[in-house]
Amino acid sequence: MVVTLAQLAVFVGTLAVAILSPGPGVIAVSQSAFAMGRARALPYGWGLAVGASLWCLFALLGLTVLFRVVPWTFVALKVLGGAYLVWIAWKMWRHAADPLPDPAEKRYGAGFWGGMILNLSNPKPALFYSAVLLSIFPAALTAADKAVIYATALTVELGFYTALATLMALPLLRRRYYAAKFWIDRVAAGLIGLLGLSLILRH
Repeated sequence: MVVTLAQLAVFVGTLAVAILSPGPGVIAVSQSAFAMGRARALPYGWGLAVGASLWCLFALLGLTVLFRVVPWTFVALKVLGGAYLVWIAWKMWRHAADPLPDPAEKRYGAGFWGGMILNLSNPKPALFYSAVLLSIFPAALTAADKAVIYATALTVELGFYTALATLMALPLLRRRYYAAKFWIDRVAAGLIGLLGLSLILRH
């Protein structure tokens, strides 16, 4: 192995700072924890974590090289991903006035697979991971190095989304959500919709 503990520490720090910036995954898991509670939000958060970490794996396997060689593939993924985020936002906006769902009731798109698909709908993390990997680690990575880097990224993502789902499901925060559900859902829908539109329109 050529990867050092110091390099992994820098990788973790860089990833932690990036994850803290609010994106569609952060907004979605927070809203899910408010509405459904910790038990229902955790699988969704874990799906988001796995989806985000897969972009690291794709970057390690050379997906960003494909984006550079065949630029339209990145554009196509951005448009499709942006359209999916806009669709999620429209559903959230339309159902803002609905009563709170029964925590025992299964909601389409709110489980593990829904979370994974949501974070896979934005291909920009592939470019982020590619830039970070190139700037921190040596160019020649062994299969073992790549496995360690991916496991590190997955651990950080899982830790973050687990903590976020747990925090946002605290009784005090949930009571605040109950009191202002309509406006919180509308704001969350607006933010996710803007992120989707920016993904489609920004070059």
